[in-house]
Amino acid sequence: MKAIILAAGMGTRLGKYTMNLPKGMLQFNGKSLIERQVEVLRSCGINNIVIVKGYMPDKIKIKGVKYYENKDYANTNMVETLFAAEKEMDDGIIFCYSDIIYQKSVLETVIASKADDGVTVDVDYWDYWKARLDDPQNDTESLVIENGRITELGDTNCGTEKSKVRYVGLIKFSKKGIKVLKKVYHENKEKFYDKNEPWLRSKSFKRAYMTCMLQAIINSGQKVEPIKISRGWLEFDTEEDYEKYNGWLEEKSLKIFYLSDA
Repeated sequence: MKAIILAAGMGTRLGKYTMNLPKGMLQFNGKSLIERQVEVLRSCGINNIVIVKGYMPDKIKIKGVKYYENKDYANTNMVETLFAAEKEMDDGIIFCYSDIIYQKSVLETVIASKADDGVTVDVDYWDYWKARLDDPQNDTESLVIENGRITELGDTNCGTEKSKVRYVGLIKFSKKGIKVLKKVYHENKEKFYDKNEPWLRSKSFKRAYMTCMLQAIINSGQKVEPIKISRGWLEFDTEEDYEKYNGWLEEKSLKIFYLSDA
């Protein structure tokens, strides 16, 4: 089992905090987000770790990992960043977004999953969402589970009925699942890569979100299963997120949603 951390993004919504560094290198409680991920991965026995850089690549310096680079990060999105490291897709892999952190128990649940295509979902996220956002109803995203499989995800115009659980940027593929991922990716790339038109819910295939790639896998007939967790993670998307989490840290209320290691 290896891990690939997707760290090409600029993090523009983090404003002044990421003006001069990739968002994954944002410091939180004395360590960068990526450093925290790497520590948790290693604590769970995952030492084969790959980081895909893009924006300000020289600012990401973690010892003992392998690097790839999405040189076209400004014109692409998560899926193209992932496939910059396609050479590493030869066995079971966990994919991680660089702007989240998660406690060890979350990763242990992901590793224990037997799913060929497993997507981490938080079944108890709403209190976190209400505490995090001024208007949580305006930041919902569909994730529908039927008979133990995910049938739909990634619709940001959905109601609460379709957003009872929350997608987390932590995905596990077995060796079998990786083969399906690559097949679906290359079939769609051949048809849509040079077309400047919407692809599923993304602006184009080049700018595809990971949720759209997962939806394409679902649409191909492959079973994509939820890996259910209950809290234990944080997403750093905006200046307000960062300031709020630091406030929770000072107030010692962060443990309601995330058990810090320091």
